[in-house]
Amino acid sequence: MKFSIIIPVFDRPGELEELLQSIVDQGSVNTPEVVVVEDGSKLSSAEVVKKFVDVLSIKYLEKENSGPGLSRNFGMNRANGDYFIILDSDCLLSAHYLD
Repeated sequence: MKFSIIIPVFDRPGELEELLQSIVDQGSVNTPEVVVVEDGSKLSSAEVVKKFVDVLSIKYLEKENSGPGLSRNFGMNRANGDYFIILDSDCLLSAHYLD
């Protein structure tokens, strides 16, 4: 069972970093694929994503701004998981969320 976490983000690199760290901290055997969709942001999250490439299976996608709904769909169409978890950039995962 493979999870893909889809995260649309718009001008929130600081929030995204906290969320990605909470995913790393899961320590789950079900390591998820993470798909970050930059939705036309002026404040790029690319540098934040680079910090996590060695510890997460992460994709960083950029697109023109279209809002969170279309950005979620954009990410899901490019994800490889069997199940999708959609999170906003201001979310944090509680311990053992993926278990």
